[in-house]
Amino acid sequence: MKAPAPAVRAEGPEHSIVLPTFGQATRTWAYIGLNSFGGPAGQIAVMHRVLVEEKRWVSEERFLHALNYCMLLPGPEAQQLATYIGWLLHGARGGLVAGTLFIVPGVAVIMILSYLYAGAQHVATVEALFFGLKAAVLAIVAEAVLRIGKRALKTRSSIGIAALAFVAIFFFNVSFPIIVAAAAAIGAAQRFLNRTAISSRMDPAESHAHSAVPTLWRSVKVVTVWCALWFVPLVAIAVARGFDDVYVDVGVFFSKAAVVTFGGAYSVLAYMTQQAVDVYGWLKPGEMVDGLAMAETTPGPLIMVVQFVGFMAAFRDPGGMHPMLAGTLGGLLATWVTFTPCFLWIFLGAPYIESLRGNKALNAALSAITAAVVGVVLNLAVWFFLHTVFGGVDAVRFGPLMLHVPDFGTIDWAALVLAAGAMIATFRYHAGMFKVLAACALCGIIVKLVL
Repeated sequence: MKAPAPAVRAEGPEHSIVLPTFGQATRTWAYIGLNSFGGPAGQIAVMHRVLVEEKRWVSEERFLHALNYCMLLPGPEAQQLATYIGWLLHGARGGLVAGTLFIVPGVAVIMILSYLYAGAQHVATVEALFFGLKAAVLAIVAEAVLRIGKRALKTRSSIGIAALAFVAIFFFNVSFPIIVAAAAAIGAAQRFLNRTAISSRMDPAESHAHSAVPTLWRSVKVVTVWCALWFVPLVAIAVARGFDDVYVDVGVFFSKAAVVTFGGAYSVLAYMTQQAVDVYGWLKPGEMVDGLAMAETTPGPLIMVVQFVGFMAAFRDPGGMHPMLAGTLGGLLATWVTFTPCFLWIFLGAPYIESLRGNKALNAALSAITAAVVGVVLNLAVWFFLHTVFGGVDAVRFGPLMLHVPDFGTIDWAALVLAAGAMIATFRYHAGMFKVLAACALCGIIVKLVL
């Protein structure tokens, strides 16, 4: 039996870039998929640690360049970043494997949890498990904010942009697309006002990376293939079952959601809740939060909450099938129409973005967006902390200003102690992610079911 080919090392001026084999990359993408906890902040931090710091498959500059593009797209930016880097390393097959392995563990876990939830079995155990995992996720997200901040906030202007973004979204509820547009404008303006402020280095150590020529014919082929994969199943379902069918509703609704989910799962949650509860009647009030809790504490993007919604929609309207089978198909359909467009955005746009790596005005705008994202992620971390540690959080408005005021009488001391312990383990003792998650899950079960 032949031994696997060793990774090849391409020497650069400051560091060396490793050229992985396809098998090595596949195993690493599977590892990242299993460790993709903590929402986009935690997932991006995991990818940065593994791909940039440990493996050295891509440079810091190229990682951030890809991340900046993915931040502009609708859908889960972490999954799209994995697809982008997989494409850089091994072309279309690399992107397909990376993007798929990033979500497979989450699909499997959320499907199991959906079975338990719909069947009303072992709910107390699942809630206890979530209780402990949420404390661990707090530590993971806090670490991710620091990691991303260290990478992106290297100048006073970038720190200022991050601070403004946090204030805008946390205190004034400014929408994420507006923050992105404003940050891009500020970055581009800085480039023209101070031409020495931002520079873009092309790392010759990465000349090995895959780079397709962005032609019109290639773009037409990519759009044709991925739109067929996206829409043909929906047309087939409509022909076979009729347009007045829960699967058609699920497919069409989540296809629309896939192109408006700028800013991640939290930004689209209100819209999804309104439609799923008030318009379609798929969920009861409060069940969306349960679904989001599943997505928050399992590997994969937070937008995986769509799988839970699709499952419950078909479970409650099985159309002659066994409810569990109907729910399984509904969950998989929602997942399919949510993530198929993600591959389209990357395979269509990545060659153009790579061809613009030397465009300093574009890089300045994208770097400013990354700085703004630090502020947005910090907002998510604070929001998550408030809603995990306190049972009640009121939104108090003073004109355009909105304050999130916790009810200190509802503080959950067990959650606070668990979160503090997770942060000490993470920051003081540098405990691994799996160890922290496992310990917090066990503590959650003990607190909720034993004590």
